[in-house]
Amino acid sequence: MSNISPKVDVAFKKIFGVEENKDLLISLINSIISKEDQVADIVLLNPYNPKNFLNDKLSILDVKAKGLDGKRFNIEIQISDEADYDKRALYYWAKLYTEQLKASDQYGSLSKAIGIHILNFLSIPDSPKYHNVFHITEKETGISYFKDLELHTIELNKFSANSKDELSDLIAKVKTSLDMWLAFLTRHDLLKPDALPKELNNPDLKKALTILEVMGFTDVERDLYDEHLKWLWVEANTLKKAEEKAIEIGEKNKAIAIARELLREGMQVTTVSRVTGLSIEEVEELL
Repeated sequence: MSNISPKVDVAFKKIFGVEENKDLLISLINSIISKEDQVADIVLLNPYNPKNFLNDKLSILDVKAKGLDGKRFNIEIQISDEADYDKRALYYWAKLYTEQLKASDQYGSLSKAIGIHILNFLSIPDSPKYHNVFHITEKETGISYFKDLELHTIELNKFSANSKDELSDLIAKVKTSLDMWLAFLTRHDLLKPDALPKELNNPDLKKALTILEVMGFTDVERDLYDEHLKWLWVEANTLKKAEEKAIEIGEKNKAIAIARELLREGMQVTTVSRVTGLSIEEVEELL
């Protein structure tokens, strides 16, 4: 089991953003996009190069690729929640789309651009799904006229947020090839390349796990990885505190509701305090 997390963008790009692992990137992309957009091969537009860290540490951590039919893909894994991430995703898509067009090209030469954003935070609380797909459609009829725009959001915490899950719990969630990749990204610690259960016994997954086990970092890469890993720790700790606070508030509200009912029945303040665990002052406030 590797101590490197594939959720950290540096490691993610070292796995999916290099020429020798294009098969893994193709598998990941095809697990996300529709049947009609499936790719047989791709060209990496910004392959991973450790030398780039010396000049710009942040700009190379997304993965850009082009399919044989010209479709463009931008795959990004985002560790921390940022304000206006929806606008950032749309801006990235616009850059991906417009950078195709050279000075002498016609608009007809533009190909579809697909943005894929894998997020390690809750981004769309109104949707219970971990994978959401967005297009531009006509408001009343739902007609899709501007077909070149497509944005995917994949929220990892909606797939697996419980660190106490065991392998059997993880296997129960795996129904699709995308589920398989999310199992890798969220709980690689439960998976061993030479002992995969039949539900996850896939050559692409086995290769990704093996790469993760033997992955090495330069000093610069290690510094960047450690810096970004801290975001994961801070976020996980914040989420844990929020859950504990929610439980605490829930228990307190339950005690208050019971105390109010007991007071209506004429029970003494001291007795209500003893039964509910509320302080005498808190019970008196309810009066």
